[in-house]
Amino acid sequence: MSAYYHLINREWQADGSSLAHYHPTEHTQGTWNPDDQHMSSATGLLTHELSEFAVQANMRIARISLDILGQIPLDDSTITTRCIRPGRTIELIEAVLSSRGRDCIIARAWRLITQDTSSIAGLEDQQALHQPDELAEWQEMHKWPGGFIKTLRLVSEPERRPGRGMVWMTNNVEMIAGVTTSDLVHILGMVDTANGVVPRAGLGLNDSAWMFPNTDLQIHMHRLPKGRWLGIEAVQQYGIDGIGITSAVLHDVHGPFGRSEQILTIRPLPV
Repeated sequence: MSAYYHLINREWQADGSSLAHYHPTEHTQGTWNPDDQHMSSATGLLTHELSEFAVQANMRIARISLDILGQIPLDDSTITTRCIRPGRTIELIEAVLSSRGRDCIIARAWRLITQDTSSIAGLEDQQALHQPDELAEWQEMHKWPGGFIKTLRLVSEPERRPGRGMVWMTNNVEMIAGVTTSDLVHILGMVDTANGVVPRAGLGLNDSAWMFPNTDLQIHMHRLPKGRWLGIEAVQQYGIDGIGITSAVLHDVHGPFGRSEQILTIRPLPV
């Protein structure tokens, strides 16, 4: 099976942090620049590093916050993972992806203690109208360039339109060669595509002279996702001064499991 990344080696530092060296494959290639990695695959890789670091059986990741500091070169990179706020019930860990001598992404994850709250559990986000196997293939997103988008299989709710709608996606690519990809890593490794499933510009629309890259990705999860399909129920909104936001309810085949937010910088495409 093909993979997004190859692990070169891992070093453990004296302070307990992990330093992992990775080589990206062509499947990580981004959309806005052919020489960059897609934020989705990078998110999946960072999620792997965070979820495997100093695991505690009675805690789980509840939120991952990723800040994009600049372009993510399609080149070898390192990820340094450490605990910056230890605790027995609440813990904050950090993973920093660096390449070509600079930091590219800072990812931080809150781990929270788990306990039985089934007696008071309740959701307000609604179940998806259809399961992915009930929907037609959606090829429109494959108009975007880049190796990452080519790895995705997509289906869409028929009511999807620019600005609002729901798309399901999956892929058959391992995150790291030789390593079984967990459901969490597999699904979170596609969430950044929320910015492209209901675009108000691009994809052959009248406003295709505009670009709208996100500078962050925030993922909050009231439960861990299961399975291989990610459903993105997205809303994209543009302001009047060059800033927008993409918000999404995140689903797996069992129902909604969390939400994501991305802040956008809206600017003309280079001529």
